[in-house]
Amino acid sequence: MLTEFRDFALKGNLLELAVAFVLGIAFAAVVGSLVDDVIMNLVAAAFGEPVFSGLSLTLNGAEIRYGAFLTAVASFLIVALALFLIVTAARRAMPAEATTRDCPHCLTAIPIAATACAACTRDVSPKPAG
Repeated sequence: MLTEFRDFALKGNLLELAVAFVLGIAFAAVVGSLVDDVIMNLVAAAFGEPVFSGLSLTLNGAEIRYGAFLTAVASFLIVALALFLIVTAARRAMPAEATTRDCPHCLTAIPIAATACAACTRDVSPKPAG
């Protein structure tokens, strides 16, 4: 039973998932700090207090705190914008993965996995993985 547990716990996919989870938590902390400590302070400097939690109305004795909802929506939109900017910057910083290669005979672009060129119809050796 211990051997089975060890095999399960040390499988590559499980370890990769654990690492991704921990990195996701750390990344969430970075994005949260960016939003709370930088962007929300910029919003506060430009427009005043960015928290609307104090806004509410009373209807038949029930308090409807629509300000808390507006604050949650604003926070969500700012977090989404911050993630968009970070992911866009990361994509631009990484080299694009090639999907084509040149035919060694006629230099026409062909898919990486191609074994024959569509332009000159000559056989080409498949590109090795990696």
